[in-house]
Amino acid sequence: MSLAPRIIGLETEYGITVVGARTPETGPALGADEAARYLFRRVVEWGRSSNVFLRNGGRLYLDVGSHPEYATAECADVRDVVVQDRAGEAILDELAEEATARLAADGIGGRIHLLKNNVDAVGNGFGCHENYLVRRRRDFQRMVDQLVPFFITRQILTGAGAVRQSAGGAAYTFSQRSEHMWDAMSSATTRSRPIINTRDEPHADAERYRRLHVISGDSSVAETTTLLKTGMTVLLLDLVESGGRLDDLLLVEPMRAIRDVSRDLTARTPLELAEGPRRSALELQEEYLERVLRHTAGMTLSPVLRDVLELWERGLRALRTGDHSLVDTELDWAIKERLIERYRASTGAALSDVRVERLVLAYHDLSPQHGLAQKMRDRGLMASIASADEIATARTTPPQTTRAKLRGDFVAAAQDLRRDHTVDWVHLKLNDATHQTVLCKDPFANRDERVDALIAAMEG
Repeated sequence: MSLAPRIIGLETEYGITVVGARTPETGPALGADEAARYLFRRVVEWGRSSNVFLRNGGRLYLDVGSHPEYATAECADVRDVVVQDRAGEAILDELAEEATARLAADGIGGRIHLLKNNVDAVGNGFGCHENYLVRRRRDFQRMVDQLVPFFITRQILTGAGAVRQSAGGAAYTFSQRSEHMWDAMSSATTRSRPIINTRDEPHADAERYRRLHVISGDSSVAETTTLLKTGMTVLLLDLVESGGRLDDLLLVEPMRAIRDVSRDLTARTPLELAEGPRRSALELQEEYLERVLRHTAGMTLSPVLRDVLELWERGLRALRTGDHSLVDTELDWAIKERLIERYRASTGAALSDVRVERLVLAYHDLSPQHGLAQKMRDRGLMASIASADEIATARTTPPQTTRAKLRGDFVAAAQDLRRDHTVDWVHLKLNDATHQTVLCKDPFANRDERVDALIAAMEG
């Protein structure tokens, strides 16, 4: 017995800023809108749009608020998600380098920085959205209700870490994103920012599937945090879809809880449950882990998912014992906490110091040259999963076990043959006199004779 197959994907919005630019119109600054136009200029040149699907099956586009966004292709394995997410970082970093060169050529100067974080300098929030394909069921709402406390308490392991400024001073917290969530569930994304978006867009056969769209998680810099975030969710979803119930762990005030949990680095704040005594985020996550372990006992799990279970347990042990060194190369909040505290110890800087703020921004900077993440990986201060070769390959090669292979093969052929085409998550279309279109409703299908025929038609 093994886990049910699952399609997983990430959509990550990136912050964008320019340092050192000067223009005749705006003086010493260049706004996010102008920077984004420079960033996407090459994309628009070859794709005739700032919303394109790529050879690797993923999607690159400019989202509301001038946020560059990259959506990974459909993945059937959590390790593939990590690799495809890093490929998106590499693609965007290359665009940023090219855009910076154009700024210099145009006499504007400055450098474009892309930040894989969730809040800007004035407090605006943006997100990392997780997508999990689930079977369509009549009690979808009830299933989602059961999952809300899990996503609220999961941040004690998978939060990116944040310095929160308040009237009482600066404090280190688990999550950037939690301060910007306002509803447990909603069909909106920008107006109310729910934990789970319930808009019914499966990007698949709607009679068989729904898409669980989670928008409360922080953007992960550490690959191991991405792995844990997606892996623990996949494991719990299998439990729920197999009939396991989590009704006894519902929270009375979820939106108060999401902030209380983020602000308590001990993870021991008592949370009021709809049933039974109060329990902390730590206790709830220990309960989720125990139920998953019982559910998977006797199953054949992949080595990657066994690693997820081990990191899940070790992360909780680090919180239970207060020994954060157990995970301070694997979980973003602990990695960043160690980085900040070492910097403060060497400089005497207060947590509210602007130098600490700059250090945090450098942690999230995509650039291998100007950001900290790659330097920390190289020095063994941040764990790695994906090799440089895997990331380079994933920039142009889709996952081979899902529908993404069909889309990637089609896009590659159309680009190589200079054929006008239109692509979305389920459609592949040739924009010629025939307007041939293939509808790909099965995200697990990596072979399709109709797509082969469509590619052959281009070549003929």
